[in-house]
Amino acid sequence: MTTTRLPAALAPWAGTLSAVTPGLAVAFGPLLRRLDAMVGEREPVADVLGDPDGLGGLTRSGRPDRLLPSEWLLADEHPEEFLRRYADGELLHLAPEFHTPAVRGRIAALVDTGPTQAGAGRLVQLAALLVLHRRAAARGTELVVVVLGDPTGCRLTGDLTELLPAWLAARRPADPTPSDVQDALAGLDTADQAWLLTSPRLADQLPARTGVLTSEPARWSADGAGHVVVRLDGTTAELPLPASEIAVRTLRGAEFRRADRGTVAQQAADAGESAGWALPAFTTDARTLLARGRRATTLFAANLPNSDARITTTVRARRHDLPGPVVAAGRIGRRLIALYVRGGALVPYVSGRPFGERGGYTADLAAFGAGPGGAVPEELFVRPVLPLLRDGTGLLLPLAGRWWRIAPDGSVSDGGELGRGAHERPHFNRFREPRLLDGRPLHEAARDARHFLHGGGSQAWSQDGRTWRVRTGQGEESRISFRENADVIGLVHDEKQPVLITVSRSGLVVRGVRADGVRTLTRLSGGSAPPAVHPSMPLIAAETRPGRIVVGDANTGGIHFLIGGTE
Repeated sequence: MTTTRLPAALAPWAGTLSAVTPGLAVAFGPLLRRLDAMVGEREPVADVLGDPDGLGGLTRSGRPDRLLPSEWLLADEHPEEFLRRYADGELLHLAPEFHTPAVRGRIAALVDTGPTQAGAGRLVQLAALLVLHRRAAARGTELVVVVLGDPTGCRLTGDLTELLPAWLAARRPADPTPSDVQDALAGLDTADQAWLLTSPRLADQLPARTGVLTSEPARWSADGAGHVVVRLDGTTAELPLPASEIAVRTLRGAEFRRADRGTVAQQAADAGESAGWALPAFTTDARTLLARGRRATTLFAANLPNSDARITTTVRARRHDLPGPVVAAGRIGRRLIALYVRGGALVPYVSGRPFGERGGYTADLAAFGAGPGGAVPEELFVRPVLPLLRDGTGLLLPLAGRWWRIAPDGSVSDGGELGRGAHERPHFNRFREPRLLDGRPLHEAARDARHFLHGGGSQAWSQDGRTWRVRTGQGEESRISFRENADVIGLVHDEKQPVLITVSRSGLVVRGVRADGVRTLTRLSGGSAPPAVHPSMPLIAAETRPGRIVVGDANTGGIHFLIGGTE
């Protein structure tokens, strides 16, 4: 859901409300905003900004003392233009940076799914879960939902598109008891922050505690309850409920939005093009960013100059129109080499000096085992372009779960299976491929780890994906952990200190997590898809809006380059 489909008051909620339909988002507006204010009185958002850490980049909002000197000069020379820019929000300010201490605790919602909370109570719980999930993301942690009285100890986590249907289905035949609440609290970590969502009847049976949100219907009519009385730690508010028709659809799950991964690929195949650039990618160690265009036959390449990091440089991407859909590409020396599909073969495209004999490196698709008859899956063309590497006189690429080497005469040899971490994910991630360790041996402790990552000479491994051991090339080890429901997409270094780059599964919030704290990379967050991390430099590329890619510093979040499409 984009902000243009929401009222202005709900625009900041766009990421969270993308899990529900626009109709429900608008109907829930008054309830959400009031609940958020009530929760905020007990848990201010301001205290999670962290310690000031200088200035980084520019923004179009801020205090007058952070206005750029050039804007004050404009006010002196052209006051009318200054006022116009002020009214349109175009004045540039210096943006402050904050260093956030590592957050250890989760936000836990203890939900009463018994008969007493059916109907209006469940609608209030839904709004509360949206509020708490948004606040958990802002804190750099995750929301865990505990179903009271569930004999299996049901705990729900994950993206809202997965969490909300699971919460709705977790109905209990009997109301929970105070002992159920105590059992749920005992199962939480010490640092977790618990919120109890229940009825006034159960709340009255519990010892006095904070974080208890109760609700009961009010203002009944022929269509049912029109309002609900909400109480939170002594504060009472009467709030409107959605109209009965949309409320019923919500309680049946019809107003939840579910991600359909197959639809994107099918639409792209039907239309012959994708909705925007097909995800930026750094496929080699070069300072070259690659992305497909609106059509899978178009490849954009942007060479990032060694410019002053204190300013933002606009870079124009060079467009390459190929005779067929692009599968893999990479800058090898001064050449840009790509492989595209033509008929039943993979054919090389070279920009720069000729590479090999004319007609060389053309390989039969059937030799890759890519699919029936050697067909390339359509979903491949709405994913980042695959890396293409030099291997002696041959070309090396990952395809269909394996490494393949293409010889100058076009013969194909099997180079072995991809690393587990790289193969089991929708997008190939070279940080998780042990083969690309630059000749360094795999650390013994990492061999049996469920998750593996490497970058800049360091190796990291984890069993649960959230607590990582990192060993640098100099043999120094450290522990990095986080609670947020996020994926680790890269490993960079701030001087010699290793930093994990994570992206949340809700809202695509990008963060740099290190042993002593967390930094939210706001200007690289909120895109339509996860960003790309450079394999050897602290650079991140993100498509923050369709056709517009920003490249920023992975440690500070400052923007170095702006890349606009030419289509």
